[in-house]
Amino acid sequence: MTEHVTVKGLLADLHAERVATWPAADLQVNIDQRAELVERFDASATAQVGDVLAPFSFENTRGGQIRLDDLVAIGPAVLIFFRFAGCPACNIALPYYRDFLAPGLEELGVGLAAVSPQVPERLVEIVERHDLPFTVASDPGNAFGRRLGITFTSNEASQRYARAKGADLPAVTGTGTWELPQPTVLLLDRGRVVRWIEVTPDWMARTDAAPILAAAELIAGVRSVA
Repeated sequence: MTEHVTVKGLLADLHAERVATWPAADLQVNIDQRAELVERFDASATAQVGDVLAPFSFENTRGGQIRLDDLVAIGPAVLIFFRFAGCPACNIALPYYRDFLAPGLEELGVGLAAVSPQVPERLVEIVERHDLPFTVASDPGNAFGRRLGITFTSNEASQRYARAKGADLPAVTGTGTWELPQPTVLLLDRGRVVRWIEVTPDWMARTDAAPILAAAELIAGVRSVA
């Protein structure tokens, strides 16, 4: 029997490895930042089911731009928001979605795209590393993420810790800021209508494939009947 794989389980393994190998003070900064985001999260402040989103254009890692309308031109589409190409959790989550989400969405005729604020030329790294078959695009300046109400800025302790380790997130992402999206799964229908959304403020506890596929199957079924 094939073992049931979840992204939450894979990220729990990553956290366990950190508990075993990281200095306690370093680990606590990470834990405290994530806990703070969970505590402050307000689901009512994000995009809601039924919202009609305004037109928007992303920068495609393959060159040029891709419009939100292009993604839903022939039917529903799932957008997965992630942090940046070097993010360890993202390098677990995106291959997981490649293997356990993308095939099911393809069978349903539902599109898939992953979105990060990192500049497109630096996102190519994660596309090539994992041979991602779906669209990976850049959200310039977190503009679309802000519209959805899903962005956050690292707290002072996290910024101090990163600088002490020689990490410069504003330079890494190319955005010049510490602002990032909280991992989010957004299911859009034609007309840019939000049909399903889940935001996980703790970036080490992302949405598994099963509920995304269930939501997509429902919407795709409604569309086919209509």
